[in-house]
Amino acid sequence: MDLKRKLARLGGIGPGGKPGAKPSAEPEAPAAEASATPPVEAPPAPVETPALVESPKQPDPRVVALKRMLGDWSERQGVAVARRGPTAAPRPGPLPAEPRTTPHGVIHVAERLLPPDHHHGNAPLAQALDVESPLVASLALQPGLAGVDFQRMLFLDTETTGLAGGTGTVPFLVGLAWFEGRSLRVHQLFLKRLGEEAPMLRALAERMAESSCLVTFNGKSFDWPLLRTRFVLNRVKPPAELPHLDLLHCARRVFKYRGSGTRLVHLEEQVLDYHRVGDVDGALIPDLYFRFLRGADGSALTPVLEHNANDLLLLAALLGMLGRRFRASGAEGEDPRDLLGFAGVALRARDYERAHAFARAAAAGDTGAVGAEALAMASRLSRRVGDDRTAVANLQRALASARADQVAPLHLSLAKLYEHGLKDLPRALHHARLAAPAESSDALRRRVERLERKLSRVARKYALDFGK
Repeated sequence: MDLKRKLARLGGIGPGGKPGAKPSAEPEAPAAEASATPPVEAPPAPVETPALVESPKQPDPRVVALKRMLGDWSERQGVAVARRGPTAAPRPGPLPAEPRTTPHGVIHVAERLLPPDHHHGNAPLAQALDVESPLVASLALQPGLAGVDFQRMLFLDTETTGLAGGTGTVPFLVGLAWFEGRSLRVHQLFLKRLGEEAPMLRALAERMAESSCLVTFNGKSFDWPLLRTRFVLNRVKPPAELPHLDLLHCARRVFKYRGSGTRLVHLEEQVLDYHRVGDVDGALIPDLYFRFLRGADGSALTPVLEHNANDLLLLAALLGMLGRRFRASGAEGEDPRDLLGFAGVALRARDYERAHAFARAAAAGDTGAVGAEALAMASRLSRRVGDDRTAVANLQRALASARADQVAPLHLSLAKLYEHGLKDLPRALHHARLAAPAESSDALRRRVERLERKLSRVARKYALDFGK
């Protein structure tokens, strides 16, 4: 609440800016009707003493303090204005997008063509053209991508007026990129005025009609649902839905063992070794656009377009890098954390041979917790093909380097393998007794009791056989 409103409330101003109602006076007594009964003489009124006389009302000290603060503030404002002197509003600078006339109206476009050898960090952009659609389908856990022609993919990223969602969020910059030969064309559609989206949306629909799929980062949850809503609100026919590869989900699965999250800029720095200089904070982008709408310098939006262009380049670089590393199945020198992530993806895609290769490579590259988890995965894959002895050997190796929270699940796996695979009941019982945190108390008690009964039966059998 500002000072003027506080002063008004403390000064007795009522709702609506009107003074509060004064207390009403006591109603007058009705005149006494004529009566035959003689009036009873009223007792004499008490004489007021000086102690009961109401003293004059003193001003509220809070009101006095607020008045003083308001006066000081007004004085400082006047001094500041006098120092600045008369200033003219700055003339808007050039907008970093040029107008183009289309059959649907005028659109504003910023465009560039990057050569085939252009890199983003340590990844060449054209490497994205070398991905194999069946491998991408496995990497994304989307079988529908297996037949997509990735030569005609369309990268998409938007900048909006906010992240609140709903009809009030407007994509004022739609960044697109596609390959022409092995060169990457970056094509950014800019909304110069609110309410003039239709030509931009029609241009987007035309480009999508020429493409085979969309490639985004969190586009399934944000960018595309938002754009689809804008098509409907602007009464523009939405384009046909395209197969959609959202690299956010791929990155979460592959890089989850790095422990640094999957923000796009973090991946850019840690995986691609690209560090942006002077990049605008995404939280400031809506305010920069609103300032432009109010007449601010158009060139102030140049960092926004550069930010959006870098996001598009990152999409191409990230796709190419993921496809190359997934195809290699664990090259020497790779980060063991990423190898374990790739192993998990291949396992979920039921590509067991590739998963086993990644797991072995991760275990060979790490002697700590990551290596222990990779050995546990390799054990499951060995058991899947009936190689129980190798499965046990992997688990025993994993115990040597496991974290405290990994030990109990490893003992539980060994107990199951020794009981059902190798039929070694004493060792199964030994590991079962060490698997307490990995299994509920009831389940563990039943497991131990079952193994003890089996051992007792075996002991009795041997005793009978010996007695013969």
